[in-house]
Amino acid sequence: MNNAPIGVFDSGLGGLTVWRELYRKLPHESLIYYGDGKNCPYGDKNREEVTAYVDLAVRRLIDRGVKLIVVACNAATAMAIDHLRRNYALPLVGLEPAVKPAAMASRSGVIGILATAATLNGRLFRETSQRYADRVKILTQVGEGFVELVESNREQTPEALARVDKLLRPMLDAGADQIVLGCTHYPFLSAAMRRVIGSNARYLCKLFLCNISFFQQFFNFKFYFIIFLFHIMAYSLTL
Repeated sequence: MNNAPIGVFDSGLGGLTVWRELYRKLPHESLIYYGDGKNCPYGDKNREEVTAYVDLAVRRLIDRGVKLIVVACNAATAMAIDHLRRNYALPLVGLEPAVKPAAMASRSGVIGILATAATLNGRLFRETSQRYADRVKILTQVGEGFVELVESNREQTPEALARVDKLLRPMLDAGADQIVLGCTHYPFLSAAMRRVIGSNARYLCKLFLCNISFFQQFFNFKFYFIIFLFHIMAYSLTL
């Protein structure tokens, strides 16, 4: 049995949503969290900058003896996961928005994706969304200001509610019945999102898709358990 810790990395506080679920589901595992608050947010930075930040984070986690690293940041996954897998031998788990489950669950044929610009422009999201473009209409919106609200502890403020309403309302008005939160910071704004959507909304458990083969390798989990593990990472809102 490998008793080395699992490393969890994000650009700031958002990855704590992933860390929390790992802690709940893997109570016997040691976890090390690295939040790069100095350079947060990543979503508006270029690939070279983000790759340099992620390189440093991974090296520091490796120095702490981790056996596996969860890149709990969609922007970092989009811009740097290929680089990391080429240059580091240990398993690396990345995240991407849950386009597939949202598309499969939609009744209106319209889904909304809230994410950073880096995630929406990344190869993983483009490839995934193209596979389901003939099944549903995919609306995208950059969550401008969301990360900053969370990092400054303002997610419960009137300012946060106004920002969420501004960005979420057009997708709801366009008929979206599934909203995917494509950034690990965004679940911290779920209270404001519930208020915008209203009392008729029903939350369904969805996920950020991840590379589950590494979890299967280390923990011998079944696929459905990994889905449950990451259920907090995205919400599907059925109106």
